[in-house]
Amino acid sequence: MPKPPRAPKPPKTTRPPPGLPDRDTLIAYLRTAGEQDKGDIARAFGLKGEARRALRDMLRTLEAEGALGKRGRKGFAEAGALPPVGVADVVERDTDGDLYVRLAKGGEDAPLARLAPARGEVVAGAPGVGDRLLVHFDRLETGEFEARLIKKLGQSAHRILGVVRKGGRDVRVEPVDRKSKESLILPPGEVGKLKDGDLVLAAVGGAAQRYGPKLGKVIEVVGREDEPRAASLIAIHSHGIPTGFTPEAEAEAEAAKAPTLAGREDLRDLPFITIDPADARDHDDAVFAHPDPEPRNVGGWVIWVAIADVAAYVRSGTALDREARDKSNSVYFPDRVEPMLPEVLSNGLCSLREGENRATMAVRMVFNKAGRKISHRFVRGLMRSAAKLSYEQAQDAIDGKPDDQTGPILEGVLQPLWTAYRLMKTGRDDRSPLAIMSEERRIIIGPDGHVDSITRRASLEAHKLIEEMMVQANVCAAETLEQKRTPLIYRVHDTPSQEKVQNLADFLATLGINWSKGEAPRTDRFNKLLSETRDGPNADIINEVVLRTQMQAHYSSDNLGHFGLNLDRYAHFTSPIRRYADLVVHRGLIRALGLGTDGLTDADISQIKDTAERITFAERRAMAAERDATDRYVAAFLADKVGAQFSGRITGVTRFGLFVRLTDTGADGLIPISALGDEYFVHDDRTHALVGERSGARWPLGMMVEVKLREATPITGGLLFEMLSEPAPADPNAPRPRLGMRGRKDPGRGGPKRGGAPKGVKKGKRR
Repeated sequence: MPKPPRAPKPPKTTRPPPGLPDRDTLIAYLRTAGEQDKGDIARAFGLKGEARRALRDMLRTLEAEGALGKRGRKGFAEAGALPPVGVADVVERDTDGDLYVRLAKGGEDAPLARLAPARGEVVAGAPGVGDRLLVHFDRLETGEFEARLIKKLGQSAHRILGVVRKGGRDVRVEPVDRKSKESLILPPGEVGKLKDGDLVLAAVGGAAQRYGPKLGKVIEVVGREDEPRAASLIAIHSHGIPTGFTPEAEAEAEAAKAPTLAGREDLRDLPFITIDPADARDHDDAVFAHPDPEPRNVGGWVIWVAIADVAAYVRSGTALDREARDKSNSVYFPDRVEPMLPEVLSNGLCSLREGENRATMAVRMVFNKAGRKISHRFVRGLMRSAAKLSYEQAQDAIDGKPDDQTGPILEGVLQPLWTAYRLMKTGRDDRSPLAIMSEERRIIIGPDGHVDSITRRASLEAHKLIEEMMVQANVCAAETLEQKRTPLIYRVHDTPSQEKVQNLADFLATLGINWSKGEAPRTDRFNKLLSETRDGPNADIINEVVLRTQMQAHYSSDNLGHFGLNLDRYAHFTSPIRRYADLVVHRGLIRALGLGTDGLTDADISQIKDTAERITFAERRAMAAERDATDRYVAAFLADKVGAQFSGRITGVTRFGLFVRLTDTGADGLIPISALGDEYFVHDDRTHALVGERSGARWPLGMMVEVKLREATPITGGLLFEMLSEPAPADPNAPRPRLGMRGRKDPGRGGPKRGGAPKGVKKGKRR
C-alpha cells in the first residue's frame, strides 16, 4: 500500500537571538547613552556570538534607513543627535540674547543647541558669537539640544572680528584676538569699498587652497582700528555684549513718571548724600547716620542706606525687564558705558540726583556701641539727596580741607557718617573678612578720545565707609528674605578647595612658613598670614598666591555663604541700576514685606535658578570685555614708548615665560622664555619660579625687575618685554632640577633631554 504523502513542514520562522533589543529600544538607548560603538552596545545588552552578529546587521539596517548616524570609524548615535561632549562654534545670538552653538565638525546640517548658563564654578571669559568652545550636550524632553560650557577654546574661524589688511597680493582679515591665529582671505568680490584698517565681522566662506588660509566674507563693518574708541568697540563685539534697546523698551522707559508720596514714607527731611567716583555715570545709593536716641542703646548709631527703587520702573514681564535680564549688568569701559537700563532711567529717574525727589528702597540699621547690628527695617520711601560728592571731596573734608560744597554739611552730615563707620569698623574687624590687598588702575581719557594718563586708584577711608555700609545693607536684605521664606539670589563665595589649600601650603613651605594642611580654611587664618608677612620681602608674592587660592564669587539660588566677607548669608541689594541680581532682591523684599504690587512674581520664582546662572554668565562676559578693553587702551598708551625702560613685578610664571606688571601703569606684558638668555629654564610650579637647569638661578613670582618695552600692539592689547634684570641666585635649600644634557656645554640650546626633574617641576619649552 502506498505511503500517504507527508504533510508540508511549516515555514521556518527566524526568532531574534536572546537579548537583542528591538529597534525602538536600541534608539532609546543611544539617545540616553550618546555615541557608542558596536562593542559598547553589545556589552550594554549582554550580547554574544550570534546575537552580536545580528546586532551588526541591525545597525547597518538602521544606518541605511537614516535612523542612526555613524561618527568616525566605529561610533553610532541617533540620527541628528550630538555627542555628550564636543567642540562647538558659537554661531548666532537670538533676539532674547541667547547664544546658539553648532558642532564644529558637524557641518551646516548639524542641529543647533542653545548655550545654557554655566553651573557652579563659572569659566572665566564669557563666550560670544565666533568663539570655539568645549561643551557638554544634553537632549531636552522637547527633543531640542542644550549645551553647557566646559571650556572656552578661543575664537572660532566660523566668525571672527578682525582688521582688514591690504597687501600686495591679497586682502586679509587678521583677528583682533591675540590667541587666534586664523586669518581669512577676502576674494575680489568681497573687497568692495573696504579700506586697510577697517574693523569687520567676517565669516568663513570656504578654503582658499588645500593648506592655506580660508576664504572669508564680510558680514559687517563695525569701525576703524585707528578710532580712539576702537578698544571698547572691539571688546563689545568680541564678547557679544548686548548693546542698545528695542523701541518697545525705550518707549516704556520714556513713559516713566516722576515718583510721588503715594504708598511711600516721606524721607526727604533726612540729609542723605551720595559718595561716588568723580566720573560716576549713575548714583544707586545714598547714606545718612545719626546717634540712636533709644535709651537702651547708649552709644549706638542708626545708619540709613537708601537705594534707587528700580523695581518701581522695571516690572516683571515687560520689555524693559526682558532686556535687563538679558544684559544682567551694565558694562563699564574707560570711554563709555553699555547700561543695563536706558539712560532716561539709569541716568535719570533711577539715579539719586542731588536736590531731586527720587523713589527709594531704604534700610534703617541700628548698631550698638560694639559695632554689632541689633536690628533693621526696610522702608519704601521718597527721598531727596542733599549733596553729590566724590570720594576725594568727602575724604578731603574729613581730613580738614572742606570746599564750598562739603563745608556746610561737614558737622551735620559727614562727621556723623565717619563716627558711625568707625563704630561699624569695630564689628568688621571682629568679623575678620579677607584682607587681600588689590590695586586698581584708572584710565583717563582726554577730549580727543585718546588716553591721557593711567593712574592707580587711591584707597581712601571714604571708599571703606561706603563699602561697609553697603555690605551691611546687603546682609539685611538676605536676612529678611530668609526670615520671610522668600526665594532670593545670593552672592556666594565658596570656601577654598582642599587642592588649592594644599598648593598654598606647599608653596609656603618653600619660604619656611608652616601651614597646617589639615586645618580648615578660615579668613582669620589667611589674614594672620598676610599680616605677619606684610612688611617682609615676600609680601607681594604671598598676597598674590593667597588671592589665587580663593574661589570665584558667583550668584546662586542656594546659600553657600560668603567666605571672603566671612558672612553666613549675603545678597546684592545696593546697585539695582547696574545689576539685575539686585533688582530681583528688591522685588523679593516688596513681595515679602507687602510693599506694593510690583514685587517678585511666581514666574520670577520659577526661573530664579536659571536667572542666577544667567547673570553669573553675563558678569563673566562683562569682566572679560572690560579687561580686554583696558589692555588695549594701555597698549595704545604705551605704543609710542617702545624701547623705554620700566620697573615692574613678576605676576605670572608659566612654562612659556614670565608675565610682568609695570609699577606705574599696572600694564601686563609677557617675556617669552626664549628671551631669558641661553640657559634652559624649567618651570617649578611648587615654588612658582623658572629655575635655570645649569645654574639654579631663579625667576620667582613676585620678584621686582627692570624691563624694556619691546613691542606694543593696540589692536590686540599685547605687550612684549625684554628682561634687563639678573635672575635671583640659586636657593641652596630648594630642590635643584637635574641637569638634562649631561656632557653638553650648552644645555639650553635645545635637543632631547635625558633625566628628569624633581616632583612638582615641569619642563619648560624654548620658543
